[in-house]
Amino acid sequence: MTFRPPQSLSRFDTGSGVNVLEYELMAERADALGRHCLKVEKAIAALNGFDRERGRPEERQRLLDEAADAVWAFLIQREICGLRDSRDAVRRYGIPREVMARLGIVRKR
Repeated sequence: MTFRPPQSLSRFDTGSGVNVLEYELMAERADALGRHCLKVEKAIAALNGFDRERGRPEERQRLLDEAADAVWAFLIQREICGLRDSRDAVRRYGIPREVMARLGIVRKR
C-alpha cells in the first residue's frame, strides 16, 4: 500500500520522514477532534432530552456534569489543533450557558 497525502497538503515533502510524521500527527489530532465533537453532540442531546417534570434533579445534574466534561475536553482538543476561538463551536453545537459555567470544575467522585 502506498501512502500519498492529499494535494491540499503539498507543502509536506513526503520524502522526509519528519514531514510524514508531522502529517500523521495532524491526522491524529483531527481524528481526536472529530471523536470529541461526537461526544459533545451526544452529551448535549441527552441534556436537551431530559424531561424536567418527570426526571430527578440528581439525574439532570449528572447530565450537566457529563456535558461539561465533554465540552471541556473538546475545547482543549480544539486548542491543540490551533483553533483558539471557541465562540463558533459554542454556537454550532448549541452549548448551553449552564454547561459553559461548569467547565473545568473538579468534582468529587
